[in-house]
Amino acid sequence: MKVSDILRVKGNTLYTVTPEEPLSRAIEIMAEKDIGSLVVMEHGDLVGMLTFREVILCIVENGGAVGDAMVRRAMDDHPLTCTAETELDEVRRMMLERHARYMPVVERRVLMGVISFYDVAKAVVDSQNFENRMLKAYIRDWPGGEEQHQGGAQL
Repeated sequence: MKVSDILRVKGNTLYTVTPEEPLSRAIEIMAEKDIGSLVVMEHGDLVGMLTFREVILCIVENGGAVGDAMVRRAMDDHPLTCTAETELDEVRRMMLERHARYMPVVERRVLMGVISFYDVAKAVVDSQNFENRMLKAYIRDWPGGEEQHQGGAQL
């Protein structure tokens, strides 16, 4: 399974901010849209990720207040990225190593979407459930499902 499989199901709604926007506005967007991350774009290029983790760290560093901080101050300016062709096993490994909950999907410097650890976990569980259903159907439809006897011996 690849990242493209998740994006196909998830859709392509993206929420972005610029590094020069007030952090308070970015927090408002995240709350309004009920999302845990924003992609930070500048001049059409991905320059960072802003998640609630970065927001909380910035607020703590600022004595418990957002203040007049800009997105640039809080954002992760080296976000982990993948492509639509990246295998989910690789994405899981990367996200676990970096403790990343969100990952932008980029193709030739073009932002294609963002996947979350939740999206990856859901795709894996859905895939396993489908495989389990297929295996159970295969076993149920096994040829000669009823006991067959040949010369008194059970096969």
